[in-house]
Amino acid sequence: MKLSHLALVTGIALSPMTYAWDALPEAAPVPADNPQSEAKILLGKTLFFDPRLSSTGTVSCNSCHNVMEGGDDSRPNSMGVDGQTGDRSAPTVWNSAFLSAQFWDGRAATLEDQARGPVTNPIEMGMKSWDDAVAVLKQIEGYAPMFTAAFGEGAEITEDNAVKAIASYERTLITPNSAYDKYVKGDKTAMTEQQVRGMDTFLKTGCIACHSGANFSGPALPIGQGFFMKFPTFAGSEYDAKYDLVSDTGLQTVTKKATDAGMWRVPTLRNVAVTAPYAHNGAVPTLDEMVRVMAKTQLNKDLSDADTADIVAFLNALTGKFPEQTMPRLPTTAGMSVVK
Repeated sequence: MKLSHLALVTGIALSPMTYAWDALPEAAPVPADNPQSEAKILLGKTLFFDPRLSSTGTVSCNSCHNVMEGGDDSRPNSMGVDGQTGDRSAPTVWNSAFLSAQFWDGRAATLEDQARGPVTNPIEMGMKSWDDAVAVLKQIEGYAPMFTAAFGEGAEITEDNAVKAIASYERTLITPNSAYDKYVKGDKTAMTEQQVRGMDTFLKTGCIACHSGANFSGPALPIGQGFFMKFPTFAGSEYDAKYDLVSDTGLQTVTKKATDAGMWRVPTLRNVAVTAPYAHNGAVPTLDEMVRVMAKTQLNKDLSDADTADIVAFLNALTGKFPEQTMPRLPTTAGMSVVK
């Protein structure tokens, strides 16, 4: 049985056995208009690693979403072309296929929509337009046969095909079989006593009110309908100023609505132990501190050191099995450069 938001946030004593804990599925959902294929996934992986999609030839998707690690870049704010940095931390790409909206402010409905943005963002990859990016790809001889293999005879190198391929690769980036997944599937030896205790504390404290579901990012919603929460919900704590939690207004920067100020898409907690630093601006350096910040700002609770340590132990149990990643061989351009 699912628990009410009221019961969760008011701290009523609850047992993990009364909440429907879900394991992460073995495969991500796939849209009907972009079916998976090995050729498309390989093309998407190659594009994901290719820095020539940036204006300087130095920044790839993997630069900010390093799949050889936690799917982010371990920086408070990612570095784009010409050493520029933005105001937000790069969210992990691992398990992003289970989100119903992308980016911290949920402005992209799908992985395909998300893949369009960074290439032409002046701070991130810096291309003036996708037309420029497509022109570069067309100069790289090896890409034409890869697009044909992925999309069929006569398929062209286009923006739409490029982002579909990148999204197809990203849908393979899932991390099931964490200690938590094994535990909820029946292996009661998979988590330590402290992790099980932390699971109980995570529930009783009220963390599950937002970080629910198999992805710990909220309930399953239709694609494009993001699950948002006010952050901070309880404003005025010392953390607001210490970690600059309120200057960026989140969803309001997209919608321009006053009612959306401070609303953020709830991030996944999968692999959270390996994606420091934390918060939308990367200002919180450690996981135990972020647990304290969230308890105070979202639930108006001051956690003991013991409860904090137990929740952190449980969050470590959410680190899954990362599928092996091999670096793709990028198509070359003999005797010429495509970077201006």
